[in-house]
Amino acid sequence: HVQLVESGGGSVQPGGSLILSCTASGFTVSRACVAWFRQAPGKQREGVAALAATGSTTHAASIKGRFTISRDNAENTLYLQMNSLKPEDTATYYCAARVVVSGYCFSPRWDADDYNYWGQGTQVTVS
Repeated sequence: HVQLVESGGGSVQPGGSLILSCTASGFTVSRACVAWFRQAPGKQREGVAALAATGSTTHAASIKGRFTISRDNAENTLYLQMNSLKPEDTATYYCAARVVVSGYCFSPRWDADDYNYWGQGTQVTVS
């Protein structure tokens, strides 16, 4: 049973930092394609950062240099370190995973349709 549980959201002032966590069960994070997406009210969902099993990452231009995606293989957990937060970063953040039988993710995936499991979301408010 695949499950993704996010935590770490909250309210922060501009310039502040937060770390989002996504604890995974039912699959191995270190073998899967995983990613963070976000959706602000009235806006479409957008990719924030993606991570492949190889360790290769990709980050959206709007957050590059401020946010970092990473994982802890021992904890089977995905993270998003967010620094220098801006009001425009306010959104609900979702972690996502592409889980396939005997699969190994060679490169990060940016298309939300590639992901078949999603967390419940965690709210980040910057004001």
